[in-house]
Amino acid sequence: MEEHVKVGYKAAAGAALLAMALTACAGGAGEPKAGSSQAAEQAQQAAAQLPGSTINPVPYEQVADGGTITLALSSWQANWNYNQVNGTHDNTDQVIEALMPSAFLSDDKADVNNHPDYITEWKMELQGETQVVTYKIHEKATWSDGTPITYKDFQAQWKALNGSDKKFQVSSTDGYDRVESVEKGATDKDVVVTFAKQYPDWKNMFAPLYPASTNSDPEVFNKGWIGKIPVTAGPFKVDSINETTKTVTLVRDDNWWGRKAKLDKVIFRAIEDGATMNAFANGEIDAFEIPGNASDLKRAKEVPNVDIRKAAAPNWRHFTVNGSSELLKDKSVRQAVAMGINRETIVASDLKDMDWPIQTLGNHLYMNTHKGYVDNSGEVGKYNPEKAKQLLEAAGWKQEGEYRKKDGKEFAIRFTYPASLATAKQEAELTQAMLKEVGVKVNVEPVPDDKFFDDYVIPGNFDIAPFSWLGTPFPNGALPQIYKTPTSPENYGSNFPRIGTPELDALIEQASGEMDPAKAIELGNQADKLIWDLVHTIPLYQRPSIYATKKNLANYGAFGYADPKDWTAVGFTK
Repeated sequence: MEEHVKVGYKAAAGAALLAMALTACAGGAGEPKAGSSQAAEQAQQAAAQLPGSTINPVPYEQVADGGTITLALSSWQANWNYNQVNGTHDNTDQVIEALMPSAFLSDDKADVNNHPDYITEWKMELQGETQVVTYKIHEKATWSDGTPITYKDFQAQWKALNGSDKKFQVSSTDGYDRVESVEKGATDKDVVVTFAKQYPDWKNMFAPLYPASTNSDPEVFNKGWIGKIPVTAGPFKVDSINETTKTVTLVRDDNWWGRKAKLDKVIFRAIEDGATMNAFANGEIDAFEIPGNASDLKRAKEVPNVDIRKAAAPNWRHFTVNGSSELLKDKSVRQAVAMGINRETIVASDLKDMDWPIQTLGNHLYMNTHKGYVDNSGEVGKYNPEKAKQLLEAAGWKQEGEYRKKDGKEFAIRFTYPASLATAKQEAELTQAMLKEVGVKVNVEPVPDDKFFDDYVIPGNFDIAPFSWLGTPFPNGALPQIYKTPTSPENYGSNFPRIGTPELDALIEQASGEMDPAKAIELGNQADKLIWDLVHTIPLYQRPSIYATKKNLANYGAFGYADPKDWTAVGFTK
């Protein structure tokens, strides 16, 4: 599927969805051919003009009191602990944002400040080589079970996420692994975080913050949020979680100390991506994201009283390549597979008629619209079937009939994707046809949407899998989370290909500790070149952030880099 302070990136299975004829290029007779330098330049200009966010901003006072909003999740979530490897998903995030604390707020320009409802002030000081961050927790901040939010919650989250206790199955240790201590300041509401190693993205920690009551025990951390949300501290609280109807219902929490939420109720329903458009057209949901389905976009525009909202967001579509699977362990073989895939054709096919710049992405960290963007794709990112054949030959894979064999074994890999996604099916079929040209057999494997991550991607039960990473205002945070060499087969964070190199790890360590923003970007780009060479992941494009909403829905839509949403102001115009 597609998808803080949020930990680095969110995975999401309902990435791009699309139903249309396959096309080799997106341009008509009078338009530049996809992939030409003129087309690339036009796409870059179009990307630069994308709005930062489109949410129908309405002042809080002018939003009506009351009402219910119903929204779609792309699949049902089993685990609601966002920091646990099975929970770091856009669906979890959508629900948790209205319920759990975040130390930071970022706007659509990716400027990050303390979240005043939880942290009234924060301060970072460098004392020689030592970095110390202090937080002042809101005096009224309290968990729904009546326990005050204190330094103990910060301390427990640090201990759970720092990687020292391998029993905690965390999606990322980023930042937490650089901390030496988390201690009480002047009062229980004062937190002093001392770093053993400098960390420039310190603002991206403790979001979402989970309570010490569930962070102190690995068993509870890993399993205590399966099928339930035991504790909250936000403008809304949980009314019910119904696994039969795949619905989560939130209601306003009267114990909330911040400004009162405008809505009475927020309902999240898991709807397979293929059915979301119909649900919106029938008035069953009030808004939904159209990540890459031209026919859905066309239909959405025809719904009465609709508003189409779009923004440049830090989200991207890609193929994850399982470097731990038997046939793909050899880097040169992975490079051959990458060179045998024409990314431009797939991008043009996915984004055709999406009112979105048709532009391939040449970077794993910085989007086309980010100031740090450099195309680092090099030879590996170029479609080169002849070179692909040479690499496969050199690796001992000889053409025998339609496909290649080695020691009597056929080169056949699985392309695993969520069954309801028309786009993913199309990507699979295009990849199958392209790789056949170089003698590689691709078995197309559709699987149930809500099993795609838990049963296939996370356990490494795939060869190639398409989905989207949903980013944050902290792009370098993806480096340790997704690209660092796994410490053990059980502990790989979000490095689903389960591969890395000492050279890349050293650069990741350096980039993670670089306090100069320009140098941090330079190091990020150096690391990105190595990630391309490794063929860990094949980037496709910056994913469209396009929402269809009811016209009178206020303060909701395509948020871009703004994160988390201000759920107190979401509602309908009077």
